[in-house]
Amino acid sequence: MKWLSIWCRRFTVNFGDVFIPERLVPPRKVQLGKFSTLAHGVSSGNIVILNTKTFYIPNFHYDGGGPDAFFWVGNGSLPSPNGVKVPDETGSDDVLGGYRGKDIEITLPGSLTVYDIDWLSVWCDQAQRVPSGGGVASQLTNCRTLVDNKLRVSWGSDSHHIYVELSAEISEDDWMGFGLSGDQSRPLMKGADVVVAFYDAEEGTYRAQDYIITEKAQCSRGQGVCVDEEIGGRNDAQVISGKRQNGVTTVTFKRPIITGDNRADRPYIINGGVQVIAAIGPLNSRKQANYHSRGWGAGVIDFGAINDDRCADRSVTPVVEVINSQPWPRRTISGTNQFEAKIGPTGGKRGYQAVTDIASWGIAWWINGQLIPELYVRRGETYTFIVEGGNDPSNPAEYHPLYITDDKEGGFANKDAVGRRQERVFAGVNAGAIGGAIPTAAGRACNYKPRSGIDMADKVATFEEYAQTLEVKCQPGQPARLVWTVQADTPETVYYQCYTHRNLGWKIHVLDPEESLQERQQDDNNDAATARPVLVSLLAAALAALLAGW
Repeated sequence: MKWLSIWCRRFTVNFGDVFIPERLVPPRKVQLGKFSTLAHGVSSGNIVILNTKTFYIPNFHYDGGGPDAFFWVGNGSLPSPNGVKVPDETGSDDVLGGYRGKDIEITLPGSLTVYDIDWLSVWCDQAQRVPSGGGVASQLTNCRTLVDNKLRVSWGSDSHHIYVELSAEISEDDWMGFGLSGDQSRPLMKGADVVVAFYDAEEGTYRAQDYIITEKAQCSRGQGVCVDEEIGGRNDAQVISGKRQNGVTTVTFKRPIITGDNRADRPYIINGGVQVIAAIGPLNSRKQANYHSRGWGAGVIDFGAINDDRCADRSVTPVVEVINSQPWPRRTISGTNQFEAKIGPTGGKRGYQAVTDIASWGIAWWINGQLIPELYVRRGETYTFIVEGGNDPSNPAEYHPLYITDDKEGGFANKDAVGRRQERVFAGVNAGAIGGAIPTAAGRACNYKPRSGIDMADKVATFEEYAQTLEVKCQPGQPARLVWTVQADTPETVYYQCYTHRNLGWKIHVLDPEESLQERQQDDNNDAATARPVLVSLLAAALAALLAGW
């Protein structure tokens, strides 16, 4: 059959027709399986796709207890708030009532078809989850406090999933992480398989992201602290519920015991002790986990345990950052045309973070022996950077090419095409033969390291004293040279940054040939002095509020 028409036999007239493609695969019934039972008694028989828009749901049960529950469809590996409401079997968009074994059919709205979606769920929009109730709460009968009592971990399991609830008194810019240690004989971050949970204040939602940790470094080229989805894996953590109450963030999620994601996940062992790790840290600008500067901890738990509750109460120790010493003064370099760039520590809360107001990863650029100094250059002059940040791309944690950019964060290598087009690069990156980018300033690795093996940033009074606690250690090889002639159209402020990682460098102030250096530095000092009291006042207010509550 090649066509279908409305035909008048008496007058042999075609009133309308449609032609059928030769290789058409006609719609057919497809069985999907049953609704998973998360809470509020949601269950069903095997759901069937009847056609491109209709689902048949036999023996559907739901107790109607969700405050804002609907049928919900969308894209991605797991149900999420980014979905579309589906009317019930009567065509109503009202909140779902209760069902007791009813057979129903629901139809996708508008032009939406089954080819446009990846999942179907019963979703509670108000609670950001499948409706809660005794189902999940009854699973969480086990509890530990980790990270110096800052993080409470409750857990349970069934035949298919691990259920975890994380609670900590953290800010909206912090994350909580929990998962399997990289070594089952001891706590180890490298090789760990963890879930990072947090409140996304911009979206007003709670999130749980699956991570794999291959190096103590930002994710770059599939190595470091990486979201599974960025290295070809899947996010197998599904948020069940979340709330913020009295400053405490609580996120409950589930994860399959065996995910089938062999690239990024490890199976959970249900019977017997398992080495786990946990941590708290700040989110970066991409809403991903930055270095666990708020602390980390470890323990041994049994995911198959029942009623193993060792939490004396349900309180947690607040995560509060109190800077005991004044931030170090900002460093500046001027009057030279040569800069030596090495990698070193960030100086704790008094160094990188105090200068930039950005959470650090734990390493930063040191220029001419100074921690992220502000450089002063002039248009029309040529400057040389002797770069020793590491030149082995196979070891991303030690690979730090330097480049000059108008982007405050850097990390050109890890940006998509849109992000790269929005960034202006002045030196250190060449165009590749097939449209890619090639860093040109990757020299041997030279790093400032603590002489004693322990960072002394919080134990000395001045930056000069801190610098004396460090020594430079270099790998074999040669430094790279980045030669930059400052053009007339270069903006007043640009940045020296790392090509492969974000937020390692800082500002370059660009002056006209005859511009007064002293006047420009005075203006910059005034700007910095204006910004710092605001930061100090915010810290003081936060501390006062905390003390008032004790």
